[in-house]
Amino acid sequence: MKVRESRPASFWPLAIFFALFVLFMYGPMFVIFILSFQGPEGGLTFPMRGVSLHWFSKLAEGLGVVDIGAALWRSLGLGVAVMLCTVVLSVLAGLAFRKRLAGGNTLFFIVVASLIMPSIIVSLGIGLEFRLIDNGIKAALEWLGMESALEGYGTSLGLFTSALGAHLTWTLPFGLLIMFAVFNRFNPAYEEAARDLGATPWQGFAHVVLPLIAPSVVGIGMFGFTLSWDEIARTSQAIGDVNTLPLELQGLTSTVTTPSIYALGTLTTVVSFLVMGITLALVWALGRRRKGRSG
Repeated sequence: MKVRESRPASFWPLAIFFALFVLFMYGPMFVIFILSFQGPEGGLTFPMRGVSLHWFSKLAEGLGVVDIGAALWRSLGLGVAVMLCTVVLSVLAGLAFRKRLAGGNTLFFIVVASLIMPSIIVSLGIGLEFRLIDNGIKAALEWLGMESALEGYGTSLGLFTSALGAHLTWTLPFGLLIMFAVFNRFNPAYEEAARDLGATPWQGFAHVVLPLIAPSVVGIGMFGFTLSWDEIARTSQAIGDVNTLPLELQGLTSTVTTPSIYALGTLTTVVSFLVMGITLALVWALGRRRKGRSG
């Protein structure tokens, strides 16, 4: 007969503290979700005045001079680019660091150091760097006598140049740390067996290493996208003359006084949860596939 152990006296205080922490962390998000479904007469606070999708339709029409649709597509495009770069560079770096490299420790600390640097300083530094590049390009065009090109030249600051680099300073360290942890536990005997059976290095990676690390690679992709999706500080000075959705949302908080701002917050959060759901589904599918092969 199974005897049920009584809970220690510390359980309930800790459980209450944890419940309050969860409420503090997720409560504002649920409040925004609820208020975004107010009726046409609704405001920014409780009590709610009706329930409808009115403010989502207003959001689709646009919020003043801000093109929400364009900002959404810019954020999605940048997030996908950051995700792909983070995955590829993290996997390659993880493979490279399996062997002892001259200066490898220094390189590792340089990459990880961006995590502890203030984000706004990183953004200012990248913005200044690309402005110096602009000055160099303009000087070169002037020296070459290419007046028409000089007149048409704008700036090298942009979504897939400076902003992409700024986001990678935030996402790459996480990807590298995950890959290093994965490869520290990776058994090289699997690759040796593949080589003994005549597999080339590429075949060994594609058919042995990659399937084993695939769940971690998917997780790195999720990190890359979600960290880029809501990044503000590192984007603010490095984006150029366009804005991502989080920057537009930050600007709208001081000008929009209707639940449309809540509808926009709900939409961006749904996208984040959708990415996490797809990630978990991929990890689950990969786990099922591995079990099927081993069975």
